[in-house]
Amino acid sequence: MVQAAIADVTARIRERSRPSRVAYLGRVEAMRGSGPRRGALGCANLAHGFAACAADEKHHLRTGIVANLAIVTAYNDMLSAHQPYERFPAIIKQAAREVGGVAQVAGGVPAMCDGITQGRPGMELSLFSRDVIAMAAAIALSHDMFDAAVFLGICDKIVPGLVIAAQAFGHLPAVFIPAGPMPSGLPNQEKSKIRQLHAEGKAGREDLLNAEAASYHSPGTCTFYGTANSNQMLMEVMGLHLPGSAFVNPNTPLRDALTAAAAQRALAITAFGNEYTPIAAVLDERAFVNGIVALHATGGSTNHVIHLVAMARAGGIVLTLDDFADLSKVVPLLTRIYPNGTADVNHFTAAGGTGFLIASLLHAGLVHPDARTVAGHDLEYYAQEPYLDDGKLAFRPSPPASLDDSVLRGVAKPFSRDGGLKVLEGNLGRAVIKLSAVAPEHRRVRAPARIFHAQEDLEAAYRAGELDTDFVAVVRFQGPRAIGMPELHKLTPVLASVMARGHQVALVTDGRMSGASGKVPAAIHVTPEALDGGPLARIHDGDMIALDAEAGILTVELSPETLHSRSPAEYNLEAHWHGYGRELFEMFRANASGPELGAGVCG
Repeated sequence: MVQAAIADVTARIRERSRPSRVAYLGRVEAMRGSGPRRGALGCANLAHGFAACAADEKHHLRTGIVANLAIVTAYNDMLSAHQPYERFPAIIKQAAREVGGVAQVAGGVPAMCDGITQGRPGMELSLFSRDVIAMAAAIALSHDMFDAAVFLGICDKIVPGLVIAAQAFGHLPAVFIPAGPMPSGLPNQEKSKIRQLHAEGKAGREDLLNAEAASYHSPGTCTFYGTANSNQMLMEVMGLHLPGSAFVNPNTPLRDALTAAAAQRALAITAFGNEYTPIAAVLDERAFVNGIVALHATGGSTNHVIHLVAMARAGGIVLTLDDFADLSKVVPLLTRIYPNGTADVNHFTAAGGTGFLIASLLHAGLVHPDARTVAGHDLEYYAQEPYLDDGKLAFRPSPPASLDDSVLRGVAKPFSRDGGLKVLEGNLGRAVIKLSAVAPEHRRVRAPARIFHAQEDLEAAYRAGELDTDFVAVVRFQGPRAIGMPELHKLTPVLASVMARGHQVALVTDGRMSGASGKVPAAIHVTPEALDGGPLARIHDGDMIALDAEAGILTVELSPETLHSRSPAEYNLEAHWHGYGRELFEMFRANASGPELGAGVCG
């Protein structure tokens, strides 16, 4: 039985979404009614579609008697998280043959890494890449050759973009296949320490590079709990993975077995069989509430306050910041994974992983147990972990108790009674803050504003010795319509260094922080953004700002008359609109919605 507070939020989402959800499901049903579409293709169209296939596959596809599985992949070999996908199409194709199906790589989508583009012009394309990925995946599926799809994606914008595209083809079953995290390297806490020392000029570039290379050292996802690993947790709790598959290391027999099983499961749930499970039937209001609950319970990435909204809207479901805020009040924090602890996702898995987490949330009535999944069972089936039994994939119950309660706990003894994310409101607008890594003594800050229009300006002020004081850094004109809402994670070591000297410090911005938002209190995604005349554009140096994360307050201590009488600041953004491909995204900047609507152009 789900708790009343969870049921209430779900009910209001369902009611609010009814018109758009009914319209979406109507479109899905119309697409489904046409059945497998290869039979409707002209001879030349169909011949083009199977020209590169093996002879037996050509026979099957031309007669239309077997299911054809689309592989949509974000493979590239520059990004450690996506390099393992090089091997996956061969595994998937072989798995499809074993059950009498066919699999084709339908198309690729771009995959960029915020870790590489941090503080660089490319970061200004990062958020918009989600919508590009959605469009690219839609093109891959547009050939009308497929009965189901598997999606290969890991990192920040890639999974949300793929989910948006999958729902555009909501009549097709869709299974998401992760590649897994790299083995643990240099502990994240050590890496963070070196970063802060480098910001203070106490460690050289060689020291910093050695630390980073020892942390990011092999194929696989980065091991801290940022947006990439939050993605994988969400896909599992929302029923789009096979149970326990999120955090199995790449290039291992278990990883390969899960990949093959996921492909075969996708073929088993097409309209050809008796278990037809389109993605539109999996991603309903219950799935999204389950995802938000798990995000709070794990102190997940702040980016998902944007991404989940966009993903939901793609299926006609309307989420608001109030939904996140109200769920946060009743969901306890059950994990300590870096940056809100010292452990990484491998330690989390060893302690009990997603199986134990899901079991704990189910036992407490915090998630909907009857939510549908691609596995053909309800969510209780996901309170398991995979293993190999004489080389064959099998599942067993997750541990009945956490194997390391410094990393993972049950609901009876949480790290915090409420969730890791909170919504702030006040005369500066609305914002989001990640609390799970912020110490209680730093959750209330009252200090004068220091205004910056670029993170480089803040870094320069720090190097010049101008920030050895209490202050709230207001970094504005960073929103989606201004410069694409880049992450400002590069500022964390600088602000953490000032805070370590005993000063009150906070960040307020209409940009984003990383999924690895850390110990500095940061009010992010401030909306309306400064470029749209939001209150941030009227703040002056020295204005007193109060950020109270516990009470959910973000204000500037000015009378309404004074605040609204000021003319909005102006900032020449021309330099941000050209070079590094940024000129190609003018349409995105001009048409981007605000963060509360998903900060994109799709939907």
